Amino acid sequence: MHLDYDYIICGAGASGLSLATAFSLDPLFSKIKILIIDPDFPKVVNDRTWCFWEEKESSWDEMIFHSWKNVLFKSDNFNKNLSLSPFVYKMLKSKSRYNYSNQIISKNSNINSSKAKVLNVLDNGAYCEVKTSSGVYRSKKVFNSILNWDLINNTQKYPLLIQHFEGWFIETEEDFFNTNEATFMDFSINQNSNTRFMYVLPFSKKEALIEYTLFSKNLLNQNEYEDALNEYLKNLGIKKFSIKSKESGKIPMTVFPFEKQNSKNILYIGTAGGWSKPSTGYTFKNIERKTKTLVEFLKENDTNFIKFSKKTRFWYYDLIFLDVLFQNNHLGSKLFIEMFKKNSPNMIFKFLNEQTSFFEEIKIMLSFPKGIFIKTILKRILKIK
Repeated sequence: MHLDYDYIICGAGASGLSLATAFSLDPLFSKIKILIIDPDFPKVVNDRTWCFWEEKESSWDEMIFHSWKNVLFKSDNFNKNLSLSPFVYKMLKSKSRYNYSNQIISKNSNINSSKAKVLNVLDNGAYCEVKTSSGVYRSKKVFNSILNWDLINNTQKYPLLIQHFEGWFIETEEDFFNTNEATFMDFSINQNSNTRFMYVLPFSKKEALIEYTLFSKNLLNQNEYEDALNEYLKNLGIKKFSIKSKESGKIPMTVFPFEKQNSKNILYIGTAGGWSKPSTGYTFKNIERKTKTLVEFLKENDTNFIKFSKKTRFWYYDLIFLDVLFQNNHLGSKLFIEMFKKNSPNMIFKFLNEQTSFFEEIKIMLSFPKGIFIKTILKRILKIK
């Protein structure tokens, strides 16, 4: 059987680009023939924003749009200014990320691309077939970042919430923002029996990204996002502003076992592979870590992708937290308030990065209302059985 490529990467989003970039920068993959399939590749526009926190300087710093060492946590009855040290909260616009990867990938003659649409991916055992709108490609391995929403919508065993958001990049007529501090979560808005909060990420005295975010089972109508943002800006005291650009999106919050989709020769990556943090939706740093682990896995000449994914104890923490939020979505603000009230920001951000020790994790879990969590754990044990 003639193979067209060694590797095929389906989708050129954050995870697909991260993997293609890693292959391009590593001489051990210089003779591997690779195809990227994505109708929009190469992207050259700002279509999203990634935010993450880091303890040390990194290669991303040259591309960072803005960063903050201090953040504000707000609610109706509890406000806290937080110094993130030693972490720094960073904002990266997608265009910078795309340009960085595109320049590196374009120099690699072993990587080709197709603007076709992926229709189906099949592992035939000895090789893979990727059926597209412009034909069929065969390869040894496939890395698929295309999320199948139907797959996770149709399971009853694991809770599914959606993190959905609408963000506006605005410019005010008068100086208003403090560029040294970002509002990480503002729960002072009407919760309407959901988990809802605002981000405010200022990057000049007159410019900021204002984002309305929900963790809930269902999306809103477009006018509901817009009404909430307008009301929030009015309550902040911002009367005159212009909207320079908008962003919106949705991320699945679930511990669905994405790894069960993997076969010997097909690996699901990015959000489609469960690389988004289930309890928060943060993905960028997870992709960075997973890409590094995957490249090392391939270097070890392990050809069975079924062996790649492994559960950690953080998977179980996310499962219980999502169970609680799924059954009691109105309690989301209370849970986050208790966590930020009783723990240092350093500890919280370490925990969300999955870098804490077991004893540190116990301390954080004791912050939450014990009755509801114990009840949820018992229900989950019975469900697993």
